[in-house]
Amino acid sequence: MLIKLYADAATQGNPGPSGAGVVISADGKQTQLHHALGEMSNHEAEFRAAIFAFEQLLPIASPDDTVMFYIDSKLVADSIGKSYAKHYPELIDTLMALIDRYKIVLTTWIPDRENQGAHKLALQAIH
Repeated sequence: MLIKLYADAATQGNPGPSGAGVVISADGKQTQLHHALGEMSNHEAEFRAAIFAFEQLLPIASPDDTVMFYIDSKLVADSIGKSYAKHYPELIDTLMALIDRYKIVLTTWIPDRENQGAHKLALQAIH
């Protein structure tokens, strides 16, 4: 199965109250989720949104599924590509452990305007 996974975070202030938004498209169905993350920096929120997104796949995806992961955070996308984040080692380790459950995960950075669904959900989580 091909799964499209979109994640975004929103933060009011920096640091400030933060939320995650996730859109999952699989088997012709779309699932939209949001989750309050608490008080944190915008960068930490982006990592936590990505972790939240992959956690939501656990009950619905199998290791053989292909996951196309879209995120508008260059920091997170680049960190996934390197399996390294200088200032967020625990978060990237957690994220990579989730990603490594799948044979194929293709991570793509997208501009904000292409991630509006996940962004609106992230905003809902903090309001």
